[in-house]
Amino acid sequence: MTISRREFFAAAAAGSLFAPSMQPAGRLFSGKLCLFSKHLPGMKWTELARTVKSLGFDGVDLTVRTGGHVKPEQAKTDLPEAVTSIRSEGLEVPMITTELLAATPLAEAILSTAGRLGIPFFKPGYYRYKFVDVRSELEEAGRDFRSLVQLAEQSGIQAGYHNHADYLGAPVWDMARIMDTLDPKWAGYYFDVCHAVTEGGGAGWKIAFNLAAPRVKMIAVKDFHWEKTASRGWRRRICPLGEGMVDWKSYLRLLAQSGFAGPVSLHIEYDIEGSTPAAQQENTIAAARRDLAFLRDGLREAYA
Repeated sequence: MTISRREFFAAAAAGSLFAPSMQPAGRLFSGKLCLFSKHLPGMKWTELARTVKSLGFDGVDLTVRTGGHVKPEQAKTDLPEAVTSIRSEGLEVPMITTELLAATPLAEAILSTAGRLGIPFFKPGYYRYKFVDVRSELEEAGRDFRSLVQLAEQSGIQAGYHNHADYLGAPVWDMARIMDTLDPKWAGYYFDVCHAVTEGGGAGWKIAFNLAAPRVKMIAVKDFHWEKTASRGWRRRICPLGEGMVDWKSYLRLLAQSGFAGPVSLHIEYDIEGSTPAAQQENTIAAARRDLAFLRDGLREAYA
């Protein structure tokens, strides 16, 4: 089948040829680099935005959950104010992080508000295995997630499920059984290579990414290494980017080959020194600046 030049650009403009989170191969990365607002909990919205902007980020991954920058029960009033404050500083809010698990009145209030504000993506909460009957537990989680995605579609916002270690969906292929039944426009993955390497080791993370790639909406960025402790044995320790086990060159190359151009959320989950909250906050800002520089260099090389 052939189409004319006019037909091609008409279809592209309508979004029927390229998904919103994809870009043609060979282009420099055009996604929005965001800081996860969890790491600056003491800042109000305007201070948060000014700090994030001064570091060179494009936007904020805003927490709308218990203990977050927006309290879930106050989302209808506070989320518009928070987003206005952040956008007034020249930043974007391409995604929000929630703890939503199913369609509830609270979920409807948060997602409908986010949709009206033009926020494209949200991260749901986590489903847990009880390890009694994992098949039935997966089916139960699937029913809840489907109801949440249906509500998200009605609100005009897309769900990206986080493959977080130790939770349902950590190895991706269990969540894929649920995801494959849903419209890829509204349901996909919030891919985290750190947790993929944790769960998959050598080639497992590549398999997980290959499986998720057509539906990756946004990505989380952090690094880790295994550490043996006297009291707890082997445990995962989060560390600065480039100091851990993630093969960043290979991962970012695969990301570029997939055409990903969605939001990137930088996480500073490792221990930050500081004798006072103010000192810890200052050191967190310095860590974010360092990790962002590493990330930008890696994306520039991979996408060039």
